[in-house]
Amino acid sequence: MQVKRNRVLGGRHFLGLIVLAGVLVPQITVAAERPNVLWITSEDNSDFWLGCYGNKQAETPTLDQFAAEGVKFTRAYSNAPVCAVARSTLLNGMYAVSLGTQHMRSRYKTPADIKPYVTYLRDAGYYCTNRSKTDYNQAGKDASYWDQCNGKAHYKNRAEGQPFFAIVNLTVSHESSLFPENVKNRRKKGLIPESPRLAPSEVTVPDSIPDLPEVREDIAIYHDMMTALDRQVGELLEELEDRGLAEDTIVFYYSDHGGTIPRGKRYLTDSGVRVPLLIRVPEKWQHLSTLKPNEETDELVAFVDFAPTLLSLCGIEPPANMMGRAFMGEYQQAAPEDDIVFLYGGRFDGIPGMRRAITDGRYKYIRRFTPHLPASPYSLYTYSMPSWVAWRTAWQQGQLTGYHQQLWEPDQDVEALYDTEVDPWEVHNLAGDANFADKLLAMRNRLKQKMVEVRDTGVVPESMFEDLAQDGTMFAYVRSDECSYQEYMELAFVASQRDPASIGELVEACQAKDPIKRYWGALGFVVLGNQAKPATDTLLGLLSDESPAVRIVAAHALCRLDHARGKQHLLSEFENSLSPMQEVLLLNAVQHVHLEQQIPDAWMQRQLQKNANQYLQRTVQQITGG
Repeated sequence: MQVKRNRVLGGRHFLGLIVLAGVLVPQITVAAERPNVLWITSEDNSDFWLGCYGNKQAETPTLDQFAAEGVKFTRAYSNAPVCAVARSTLLNGMYAVSLGTQHMRSRYKTPADIKPYVTYLRDAGYYCTNRSKTDYNQAGKDASYWDQCNGKAHYKNRAEGQPFFAIVNLTVSHESSLFPENVKNRRKKGLIPESPRLAPSEVTVPDSIPDLPEVREDIAIYHDMMTALDRQVGELLEELEDRGLAEDTIVFYYSDHGGTIPRGKRYLTDSGVRVPLLIRVPEKWQHLSTLKPNEETDELVAFVDFAPTLLSLCGIEPPANMMGRAFMGEYQQAAPEDDIVFLYGGRFDGIPGMRRAITDGRYKYIRRFTPHLPASPYSLYTYSMPSWVAWRTAWQQGQLTGYHQQLWEPDQDVEALYDTEVDPWEVHNLAGDANFADKLLAMRNRLKQKMVEVRDTGVVPESMFEDLAQDGTMFAYVRSDECSYQEYMELAFVASQRDPASIGELVEACQAKDPIKRYWGALGFVVLGNQAKPATDTLLGLLSDESPAVRIVAAHALCRLDHARGKQHLLSEFENSLSPMQEVLLLNAVQHVHLEQQIPDAWMQRQLQKNANQYLQRTVQQITGG
């Protein structure tokens, strides 16, 4: 049954303290009248891996039955397609791009007055446990938020009568489960069968990836991983039942983002961001949900909504700083008629880039702000997976055509528009189709509006974060008088448009006093490639810029014009004192223009040392064949 919800749930509001006959009742007594909540999370699996979401080759009986007992959300999204960024969004009920926590991985500071949902729950008397992944992508001690946070954390350790909130993170479905050594170990332990349940020749290969033997093998193995995950979920639900807590506990099951086969994790297509979300609300607490057991809804929900929804279910009013909406509980809010989900990707490991997207559940608009870069890979970590290696090899050997080949090439489409109902794997870009011109314009403008609304920190180069935030936060900087936010955002769109008509505007930006404007002006010429020749003198002038990021990007643009000064300068930057993120920017620019074999050996050796930046080290190892 499809259910569209448009009403707000009413109900009494719980107070932190209750006065009964003039006597103050302790907070924990009141909290004990609230529901327990259990979040069961898995890693890297899109919704299409489950039988209850229509995959006829899946063997996931526990989750299929759980869906029948609860509510199935068919349009649930992780706002980010990678774990640490997704968890930052979950923890705070705020977009990671608003906090400056969108780069994987990073530990930038966030404002002290922005508290994780766990703090509100504990203040209300809840016992909160996490078993055991944190990875919140922001400064601070992740485990300190919890009453218990380790591999043995369990709600059973709470005080008698105390309500609990517990997360159990199941890692069996992580992308690393397809790394050959891990497959071997899991077979040895009996977690998955020696031979896949499905013959590789039988599996369905998505349109988004090429039909290669290694791809089929990985898909077959991953079906077994999902069956192993299903068993683990069953054990957790059975334990809840055995302890007599099932009727007192609201249970969520969801994955942390999409994946895990190629072009899933780290991509803003639905294969990377649409997740399974199943919620079982026992009869005792049905008044907290407008949806009943064995119903499904196409209501748009995303990770930014989970924290306010959790607090709402527990009778706690979500704080004003949370950017999502409660879709269940006492403080439920109806979805607006023009609702969208905002999606984002930044630097993943050692590969920088900026992508943003919105979806209304059917149409998806994706904007690349660094379209000069290939769309694959977004992380070198993926090359431990046979299917990714096979796809790269097929591309290198010229065996691919169309979308499967284009993904690896530089100078990607700036914009993509997909109709996910007609084209669920998002391989047919409608951005150039005149019939969709109005839709394209409307969604582009809506993305701009959303970025301004949430103060997306992506308009500030990560290589400038520390200098600009200083002792503060990027959240505060983009809201300060020092930040010309609207101008940066508009310039980012101009710079990424790849339009020669914008050369005059980009030259003007390169001459601005503001280093962010100079950065975007120079990056616009990188994007233009050989069409940037009229700006040669401007770019040469930027080689002496006080900002290392601006110098690097200007030299990169000159390299794309095959200018000797650009190559000379780019390599000379390895002799300068740069921050790790400036070095990441430099290393990627050098690779993009194929100068990696000329990197000074002394710099390369420093990156291979024990305490070097892990992402720079990984890239250097790839360059050197390590």
